[in-house]
Amino acid sequence: MPKIVVLPGDGIGPEIVASAIEVLKVVAPDLEYDEHKFGGASIDAYGEPFTAATQEAVKNADAVLLGSIGGAQDSHWNTLPRHLRPESGLLALRKALGVYANLRPIKVYEGMEHLSPLKPELARGVDVLVVRELLGGVYFDPERWINEMEGFNAMRYKKHEVERIARVAFKAAQGRRNKVTSVDKANVLEVSEFWRREVVRVRESEYSDVALNHEYVDSVAMLLVTNPSRYDVIVTENLFGDILSDLGAVLPGSLGLMPSASLGDGAGLYEPIHGSAPDIAGQGIANPTATILSAALMLRYSLNRPEAADRIDAAILRALNENPTKDLGGSAGTQEFTQTVLQLLKETVSA
Repeated sequence: MPKIVVLPGDGIGPEIVASAIEVLKVVAPDLEYDEHKFGGASIDAYGEPFTAATQEAVKNADAVLLGSIGGAQDSHWNTLPRHLRPESGLLALRKALGVYANLRPIKVYEGMEHLSPLKPELARGVDVLVVRELLGGVYFDPERWINEMEGFNAMRYKKHEVERIARVAFKAAQGRRNKVTSVDKANVLEVSEFWRREVVRVRESEYSDVALNHEYVDSVAMLLVTNPSRYDVIVTENLFGDILSDLGAVLPGSLGLMPSASLGDGAGLYEPIHGSAPDIAGQGIANPTATILSAALMLRYSLNRPEAADRIDAAILRALNENPTKDLGGSAGTQEFTQTVLQLLKETVSA
């Protein structure tokens, strides 16, 4: 029986994770769930965001489903030393799981083009997959310091780190439109020059059937919002990927529609990309779509159940058009939307 470690987290996290589990129980009733406090909730309970017990649990899981972490900017958690803040717990979680590839699908759903800040003709048909390296670069390099005179961080990549993320991107492209855009800043950064060289080498030796082009990160930032349909799979390093995937997240019209999967050699980590939205927590109006779609990615990538994932994707698309949540211009609250999805899933079974 597959074991899913559940980390509801903070803010709206517990509400949206509960919706995702309701959906999972319909399409995959055999899953076993093991819930742990994480992030701010864990700090309040245990004094640290990621306890040893939770670390042990996630390492023995088949997959990890995460809600959201953190609080408002003036939260008491943000006054703690950096290593005790919720965000440090998230970085430690990624490292503990060894999830080096973050996959963020950016998709404008049919019938919902009007929600995008882009003109409908630009938004129509947008379907981009951002593959972000998640365990290297400036976020994880140990050479860092801050004092009264300067702050310093290093951006560094090793050969195997570029190889493995490039393989994820090329393999993903083979199941899509067979095109990869590698994003760097090779005109000014040696680390980007190295990145580009290694991506080319992997493509030539292992994925010669996939089209590859290279673009600078500043150019992609512009083109992603002016001509997004030019992209199929985007692969890039940690910092650039963080920025570009958040930029791309506005294209569907709501962060509530954006799931993610973080993959490595062990259990995958699945979470919505939005924050904990403490200002609406407990009001029953949070959009659970991104978390439910993250659960579908979990079925697809970690549990090898693509049919169940397809059922969720189809039910979500219908629910978004039939009974959208308030952030999408509708009136459905968290539970109302979840019940619509559940009903649609049950209809597919009876049909």
